Amino acid sequence: MSDLNLNSLYQELILDHYRKPRNKGELPEKTVEIHMANPVCGDEIRLQLQIEDDKIVEARHVGQGCSISQAAVSMMTHLIKGRELTEAEGVAERFTAMMHGDEEAARDRSMGDLRALQGVSKFPVRIKCALLAFDALQEAIKKDRVES
Repeated sequence: MSDLNLNSLYQELILDHYRKPRNKGELPEKTVEIHMANPVCGDEIRLQLQIEDDKIVEARHVGQGCSISQAAVSMMTHLIKGRELTEAEGVAERFTAMMHGDEEAARDRSMGDLRALQGVSKFPVRIKCALLAFDALQEAIKKDRVES
């Protein structure tokens, strides 16, 4: 597949997650909630997780912002649901590496739909938009460990 076709496919995937976000809404059984905002651009995410026995049983989000921040949180919550906390941390680390230009992370099939956001790494001003959800995830895991 040509780079042009792949970029077009990735753009469509990002817009699909933005227009029809997965896991959006309140989580009644949440065990941890983190609010993150980027005041520079107005992106806002409230990540809610239900964690049991070091496993993310359920993940939901509420918020607003650009297509990149909202697609990233949609993709992330879909990918981390059912994973051990250490696995979710690994996803956050891989995604962060991808946003900083790590080509190997961008080719990692275990990243699922998140690989569609690899082009964001070429736009430094937008990297924070993509990382907002992952910053929230890392904070949520830290908070859960402190409170457990």
